[in-house]
Amino acid sequence: MPRSMWKGAISFGLVHIPVDMYPAVDNKGLDLTMLDRRDFSPVGFKRYNKGNGKEVSWDDIVKGYEYTSGEYVVLSDEDLRRANPEATQTIDILAFVDAEDVSLLYFEQPYYLAPGKGGDKVYALLRETLRKAGKIGIARVVIRVKQHLAALVCVGDTIVMNTLRYADEIRDAGDLKIPTADDKKAAITDKELKMAMALVQGMAEDWDPEQYHDTYREDVMALIEKKVKAHQTKTITMPEPGEAKRETGKVIDLVSLLQASLGKKPAKAAADDDDDDDDPPPSKKRRPAADEDNEEEAPPPRARKTAAHGTDRVAASGAAPKRAASKTAAKTAAKPAAKKTAAKSTGAPSTAAPRRRKAA
Repeated sequence: MPRSMWKGAISFGLVHIPVDMYPAVDNKGLDLTMLDRRDFSPVGFKRYNKGNGKEVSWDDIVKGYEYTSGEYVVLSDEDLRRANPEATQTIDILAFVDAEDVSLLYFEQPYYLAPGKGGDKVYALLRETLRKAGKIGIARVVIRVKQHLAALVCVGDTIVMNTLRYADEIRDAGDLKIPTADDKKAAITDKELKMAMALVQGMAEDWDPEQYHDTYREDVMALIEKKVKAHQTKTITMPEPGEAKRETGKVIDLVSLLQASLGKKPAKAAADDDDDDDDPPPSKKRRPAADEDNEEEAPPPRARKTAAHGTDRVAASGAAPKRAASKTAAKTAAKPAAKKTAAKSTGAPSTAAPRRRKAA
């Protein structure tokens, strides 16, 4: 356990409980150092005198309040303590309230309170009273140079002081576009609510904080170890070209999503709607538009006139149906008449079309 960060007492009525305060949380964020990408040297920050530009050590730093532009009142730690000794050394309980009456929005930072010298019995008395009454204590406390509102909560055998945000620190949610209970656009059917309740009940389990951990931090640490082993410690990974950003899908049918979450087969209508958003399946050997226009005119492939293989090619490819053969013969017979008509209308023999067909 680290050193106590504050020593004082809990006070309510005439009761005075000496306590030491300890941080209750240990942040496990990624401790990344800023580097100069040119030579990968750490980037540092200096505390410097804005008057002469020289660096200032911690021992030479004092606190001051700017009462007018460029003019300060110097305040030492002793000045801050003498201003109100009771406020800086006492957790003053103002009231006891039901825990469920305090919204989670107000809770900010937890601290452990341990009994100070000679305070074990009265500490235990307050703890058991909070537990028996089902209440939490609302108190005021000054930590460093800021007065906090706080809640004293019984957690197991420990009294936890959780600092609270003031009401004017909570932003009003009235400006947000949040659907109301009578909003027709967000109307919920009984079926949807029943399925959602079934999903919640199916996922319900006892609270076990040990099973939850920071998987993102673990993945980043694994990546760091991988880069160290591969001797890529100074390799800057850039985004791949053309890498698409992840897009959220549209909610087509809430019932189908709930059914899928419950392990059931989505409704057919929902499946059809989902298909509308997807790309159509590729057509089977679709011909170009030009070929489609000439589909009636284009004759079936004919065997090449080779002495050795002409007959074999027709037999191998399979004879065309009699209906198609007769249709082709009729078209072949009609071609001379069509050529004559075209020649009369233009006054010149048409030679381009036969060449194009022959090439085809």
